Amino acid sequence: MGKLVRDKIPDIIRASGRRPHVTTLTEGSYRRALYDKLHEEVDELIAATATDALIEEAADVLEVVAAIAAERHVGFSDIVDAARQKRAEKGGFGMRLWLDGVEPNPEG
Repeated sequence: MGKLVRDKIPDIIRASGRRPHVTTLTEGSYRRALYDKLHEEVDELIAATATDALIEEAADVLEVVAAIAAERHVGFSDIVDAARQKRAEKGGFGMRLWLDGVEPNPEG
């Protein structure tokens, strides 16, 4: 029933008078747990309807992505730079374009 939690959650639980049971994950288990957490947070982001909830869930997704990057020894700023470069080269999603398909080149 366990799940990956933020670092201060056990302290918050203790402060409420309860006793958390925590384990420090191995590298492989941590990586799997991060991907599970990413799925959980993305599902919560999709379900968010209020603006405040959307912001909170998007922040959680970013935190998990940052943790995945750190676990792989990649700087979060490197990811942000790559996103900026992709936006400059390929654009963003603001035009809401849906690609229905592509016809083959008749010459080739």
